[in-house]
Amino acid sequence: MVHASRAAQHYVQTQVRSSSPLELVVMLYDGAIRSVTTALDAMARGDIRTRRDAISKALAIVGELQGTLNMERGGEIAERLDALYTWMTDSIVEATVKQDPKPLEDVRRILDVLRDGWQQIAARPVPEPVA
Repeated sequence: MVHASRAAQHYVQTQVRSSSPLELVVMLYDGAIRSVTTALDAMARGDIRTRRDAISKALAIVGELQGTLNMERGGEIAERLDALYTWMTDSIVEATVKQDPKPLEDVRRILDVLRDGWQQIAARPVPEPVA
């Protein structure tokens, strides 16, 4: 089992190293969506440990997404994403405190929309530099 875990870690590390910055953003969204989904499932089952771990991971990923925003170059889009990430963090905390799945469901819906948008951007061909 330990060998399989190491192989999985190696695969993920290779995938991260070979991905473009846009693909990495999509991977972060995928991780956040998985974590929020896991938290929702754990909340429904009353599995406190799994819920806590998934919430912590979701908060860390949203924090990473927010922390990588370039507020100077990103302009209004960066400002709006920053506000959205703050809302997500607040909603995740609210869901945990109130033991209410609704804020997590709302966050997951927004993450899905953002992930799809970033996936479309990442899938666009990169224009050739003009010499």
